[in-house]
Amino acid sequence: MKKVENIQSSLNNTLLNIITPIGLEIKRNSLIIGENTGRIYGVVKYPQKVDYGWLAKITNIPGTVVGITFIPIDNGEFISGLSKSVIQNRGAAESAKDPLIRQRAEQAALDGEKIMLQIDREGETVGTMIISIMAIAREDNNFQKICRKAESIIATSKAKLRIMANLQEDAYKSIAPYYTLDESIGEVLKRVIPMSSFVGGFPFSSSGYNDGTGYYFGRDNTGGLVVLDPWKRGNDRTNTNFTIMGVAGVGKSTVVKHIALSEYMKGTKIIFIDPEREMRELCMALDGDWINAGGGINGKINPLQIRPTPVDEDDQYYKDEGNGMGDMAIYMKNLEIFFSLYLPSISDKQKAILKNALIELYNNFGIHWDTNINKLSNEDFPVFLDLYELLKAKIKDNLISSNEQTEYEELALLLQDIALGSDAFLWNGKSSIETKTKCICLDTHDLQNTSDNIKRTQYFNILTWCWQQMSLDRTEPVLLICDESYLMIDPNVPQSLVFLRNVEKRARKYEAGIAIISHSVVDFLDPKVKMYGQALLDIPAYKILMGCDGMNLIETKQLFNLTDAEEQLLAQKKRGNALVMIGSKRLHVNFQIPDYKFKFMGNSGGR
Repeated sequence: MKKVENIQSSLNNTLLNIITPIGLEIKRNSLIIGENTGRIYGVVKYPQKVDYGWLAKITNIPGTVVGITFIPIDNGEFISGLSKSVIQNRGAAESAKDPLIRQRAEQAALDGEKIMLQIDREGETVGTMIISIMAIAREDNNFQKICRKAESIIATSKAKLRIMANLQEDAYKSIAPYYTLDESIGEVLKRVIPMSSFVGGFPFSSSGYNDGTGYYFGRDNTGGLVVLDPWKRGNDRTNTNFTIMGVAGVGKSTVVKHIALSEYMKGTKIIFIDPEREMRELCMALDGDWINAGGGINGKINPLQIRPTPVDEDDQYYKDEGNGMGDMAIYMKNLEIFFSLYLPSISDKQKAILKNALIELYNNFGIHWDTNINKLSNEDFPVFLDLYELLKAKIKDNLISSNEQTEYEELALLLQDIALGSDAFLWNGKSSIETKTKCICLDTHDLQNTSDNIKRTQYFNILTWCWQQMSLDRTEPVLLICDESYLMIDPNVPQSLVFLRNVEKRARKYEAGIAIISHSVVDFLDPKVKMYGQALLDIPAYKILMGCDGMNLIETKQLFNLTDAEEQLLAQKKRGNALVMIGSKRLHVNFQIPDYKFKFMGNSGGR
């Protein structure tokens, strides 16, 4: 009696209550566990060749519980049986008349010989493995969906699955927390497998991600370290561009600042385009150049200042010994986009007149088609007041017709605001930006209360300046971080997106990268701009997808071909968690940021 009492007193009733099902009903092909329906499968065939971490696909199926048993066996006895099997397969191959049967028998013999060599010469341990998989869900529709998903994943892994018919109770015992393996389950599911295949396939053995160089990026869903080098090229990693998407509050700003700080510590030059004034404190903490590009005196970028055209590696793609297009001719294309964004209602005829006026203006300043722009300074270029005065002079020119005078008068009226009015604070004047550090923040917060066409125009103007900085030195890594990139989207002027897409494509040639940050992919997939907007999201080799919902989630799933588990991860909108794509590799990353980095981030976003 005392012995029984001691056993009862040592029982952990709390643990028993946790692992004991509320109710259990056993059926032929399924079982009812409390309010949930379950079905247990067994793996009866494994692939002949397996990859490292191959079990991860099987053990990470959403809505399933997996039990794995491995029992080492005597090598000598197994080799003897395997040798007989090889001899039988050789004989079958020689006597078979059917080519398919002969091929299968020969392959089985070769595989058997490889395993024998692995065991006998290299001392490989073998054993019998049993894998049971239980699909479980509360709603019947969801349960059937999980069952189909499990069957599909096992089939694509080149393994074979079967329902444990009439053995659901015994199979449940083997997969339950108290684990009791029944002989009947072993007879059905035991398969011989090398120890290396079992250990190498275990999901924890392949946790984490390590480029060997780079910096701490985050942790994967198993707690493994993710060490990333975005500048590493090869295979499907062809650039250093990022796509960062997620609704407000999921941690985008924290992730962006985390990456920016890591890159800065490596010596990368960082350029922020910051519409929300979230990067100011970070820039100041790094003794960087904070520039008010929303109308500040020291933040003016003269749109009429021609940017030097960077020369590509492939035999001077744009310029060939002075016979191709010069800097002025190429930059005129950028000015066409600028004026289309600033004056959406401008007609084609007015564009043509404006272009002729610009050419004449540049010529008046000694700038021609073949002028070497690299030899000119900020003071050598005209400003919008000069353009306005030229148009006013044309109105009084007696050598042109009255109709042309009317066109010049209308054009001068359209440009009066940019030359003399409120928009002159943004664009009328010589370029005044001066930078000497490796951290530059172009703050556009003061543009928030302006019209959309002003925001888009200045965003494009800034981007052309940034591209000049990115292409100056091929040996210096530069990362441009474009926050609120949707501001570049104008369905009526898709050329602005084309320019941004081309920057993404060409950046890799100049040891540069660009990060596109936005709240929603929907903005980029509008039918009017989808041709360019989708490419903008597809080109980056690194994609960080954080929480989203609604149509944004639907479009994200379709665009990036997300699995159900990946969709569920984004739908949870868990702060600091993201689906990260590194080339074709996909990881669930938890951004656990070191405390010292938060001291640099400040209080404006990213907390």
